Amino acid sequence: MAESVLKLKINGFVRRVAVSDQETLLEVLRYTLGLTGSKQGCDKGDCGACTVLVDGEPVLACLSLAKRNADKEILTIEGLSGPEGPHAVQDAFDNAGAMQCGFCQPGMILSAAALLERDPEPDDEAIRHALSGNLCRCTGYTRIFTAVRQAAGIEADRKGVDPRPAPAPPVDPKLP
Repeated sequence: MAESVLKLKINGFVRRVAVSDQETLLEVLRYTLGLTGSKQGCDKGDCGACTVLVDGEPVLACLSLAKRNADKEILTIEGLSGPEGPHAVQDAFDNAGAMQCGFCQPGMILSAAALLERDPEPDDEAIRHALSGNLCRCTGYTRIFTAVRQAAGIEADRKGVDPRPAPAPPVDPKLP
């Protein structure tokens, strides 16, 4: 079994880790680095509990070899919040009561955060597509959708953009 030392950029920090050729990113994150937010669920890429962001895109860490992620920006749930506090998606999931057991929560939140980075005002179809790789057995998804919609508004507020549609122009009563 060949082993090599990789430089991984995780949550803004560079970490050097020894990995074997067949070791997954999930295994390195959880068992080598102790970042247990990404969950080990199905190990087949079906549940999305292991989702992390690699260069801003959701990746199933259980299916991604650690070696293929050298020199890429990896973001786990542990790195999502900043010095100003929780990320808007984390706040929204909390406010909407979007989680029950919490097992799928890190992957859902990271997938939603990636969506809002690409599309700050997603419609329900975009939300459905973005979360399609993340399964939840507890919530029924209604509150998860509410949380993503809520986070879109929170993100817009933080960026100084009004998330509400512009009011319709007044109607001239003289026009037919």
